[in-house]
Amino acid sequence: MSEIQSHGRLPVAPNSPVLRINMPVRDILLQIDTYPDATPTEALDQAVRFTAAVGGVLSALAVEVDIQAPKNPLADYLIGLSQMALEEEQKSRRFCAAALEAFASRAGEAGVLGEVIHGKADLYAVGAYVAERSRTRDLCIVPVVDQFDGQRSVVEAVVFGSGRPVLTFRPGVADLPVGGLGTIVLAWDGSRTAARAMADALPVMQTAREVRVLTVTNEKPSAHSGVGTEVARHLAAHGVNAVVEEVDAGGRRIGMVLEESLAEHRPDLLVMGAYGRSRAREFILGGATEHMLRNPKVPLLLSH
Repeated sequence: MSEIQSHGRLPVAPNSPVLRINMPVRDILLQIDTYPDATPTEALDQAVRFTAAVGGVLSALAVEVDIQAPKNPLADYLIGLSQMALEEEQKSRRFCAAALEAFASRAGEAGVLGEVIHGKADLYAVGAYVAERSRTRDLCIVPVVDQFDGQRSVVEAVVFGSGRPVLTFRPGVADLPVGGLGTIVLAWDGSRTAARAMADALPVMQTAREVRVLTVTNEKPSAHSGVGTEVARHLAAHGVNAVVEEVDAGGRRIGMVLEESLAEHRPDLLVMGAYGRSRAREFILGGATEHMLRNPKVPLLLSH
């Protein structure tokens, strides 16, 4: 039997109901850091504006840390170790209350207020706690102020542990767009992980002015010339007109190629699959994921 390809719409019987498969990004969770410092209000504002742009509802999760100081009578006598741990916990609790109050005010004014959640977790289990709470959300937003603030580990925990997409950004460096979304770049290498990222980001791409499907060729076997054509067909079936772009790696690392493309097109968002492998329950990130998280130029929407 010969194969017949058609990129048009499938016929629909008269008066038949239309089943909408794509669900909007409606239920969004914002993770607020409380230790050692609180997530800045600038990050709260950006998350609120992004949620309004995609037509969602935003809930905030601030996690109070539980610091289990080792029982050491000598340390307590010399430096007051137990008291220091207690004071740090109290500081985190205050940050929780203040951040959630600021969030509720901003989200309420913007008309996107969902839940306000004050959680508590062990200092070294915050990422796992946020991942668990993210499993019943359409998207989790995790701001990262700098690469040393511990939020990077939360991003990884949610990406690999929640089964849901993660949007991460760095205020002042890789800001979320102020208004609607202009250009979105979808990094496409033909892999399962890239397909998952495309599906998770589809409702967001439907709100963008332009979508560019970027394939870096001669970098891995699955990312061959022409692999983005079917992506454009699929996106068009969902009302997204995409531009397909191919860039030859030319022996360069994929992170550098992506970075050059982002500098040229200046998108509002990069969508990509997050690669990693587990070693002793710690994820070792793939080259592109590691590079983009370490040197973010635009906000990242990651799926695994």
